[in-house]
Order: sequence, then C-alpha cells, then structure tokens
Amino acid sequence: MKTILLFGSTGLIGGELLRLLLEDSNAMVKAFLRRPIVITNIPPHFTQHVVDFNRIEEWKNLLAGDELYCCLGTTIRKAGSRAAFRAVDYELVLQIANRALVNGVKKFIVISSLGADAGSSNFYLRTKGEMERDVQQLLFQKIRILRPSVLTGNRDEFRLGEKVGIGVASVLSPLMVGRLKKYKPISATSVARAMITLAGTEDVQVVYESDELQMMGK
Repeated sequence: MKTILLFGSTGLIGGELLRLLLEDSNAMVKAFLRRPIVITNIPPHFTQHVVDFNRIEEWKNLLAGDELYCCLGTTIRKAGSRAAFRAVDYELVLQIANRALVNGVKKFIVISSLGADAGSSNFYLRTKGEMERDVQQLLFQKIRILRPSVLTGNRDEFRLGEKVGIGVASVLSPLMVGRLKKYKPISATSVARAMITLAGTEDVQVVYESDELQMMGK
C-alpha cells in the first residue's frame, strides 16, 4: 500500500483532493495541517498531523511516503504582506519538498498558477514561477506542476477578486478557444482529479496548463 503526503487539505483544491483520496482504500493518506479537520467516519487509512509549519525540523521525519501532493497557497492580502505570502507559496513549498525528497519520496505533484513566470513583473506570478523553477531542480523521480485558471467551487473564505474573475471568465468562456482555452474557469474537483491522474502517468511533461487539466479532470 502506497503512502500519500498531503498539504493544503483545507483549501479548495486540497479539500476535493482529500475527498477523492479517501475513496481509495489502497492508499494511506497523511494530511499535514495547522489545525485539525473534522471528518465523520474517519477511514483507517487516513491520519492527520497537526504541525507548526514554522518549525518543520520538529516533524520532518514524518515526511516519509511515496507521493507528495502540495496544494498550499495563500494571497498577499490574506498573508498580510509580500514577505508572508512568499514564506508560504515559495519557501514552505520548497522546504517540504526538499525534506520529503531526503526521506525517499519519489513523486511530487504541486499546484502553481496560470501565468506563473519567474521573470514576471507581477510579484504573485513571479513567486509562483520561482517556485516552479526551483522545484524542477529537485531530483524526484516524477514532478508534476499544475497551473489551474480561475477556480470554481465552494470556498470557505470570500475572495472578491476571484468572484469577479469567475463571473467575467464565465461570460467570455465560449470565446476562449485555441490558445485562450487555458483561461477558462476550472472546477477544483477537476484539478484534484487531474493531480491523481498525473501522479500515475509516465510521460516526460512536467508543467500542465489549465486546459490540459480540464481534459484530464472530466
């Protein structure tokens, strides 16, 4: 039985991913969280570890398994500053990945963002791009980087910019063909399904755009 490590399970994509993973009784799922989540009828193949993300050295040995799924992500507004945002979306992601690699994890599947670019003038997209760049330097047997577009689904927190983006993108969606297909809104469930699918593929492609995720997540 393989062991899956999951980060970000309280988020939109991570929550859907956890739900799908728990449906598979052939995989042990270890979720790492800042606070416990309430699950009715907890299956025997699920364990949650409540940890301090600022003290990874205290729980680094728990990062042992076969596959690492990372859905960590915040916003500059929620984090409170650019530095705090980068501490999560770049530094924490790399710290977790490095430790998991040392502990023998073979596969790393991580959520990035549409438009991620290490050379971007946009701080958010530049940070995501730098994360992608540095993750690809790690010697995992398999790395999958997903770049979803605007997400649809039931999020616990309200994000005005995201709601506006979904509305605009939904109206324009029929016009998004060809190179514009990747800008169509995508459901968190589709992204989660694509993550699981990509963990099992053997192709050499590393970065996947939103329209590709849409096809895999149907």
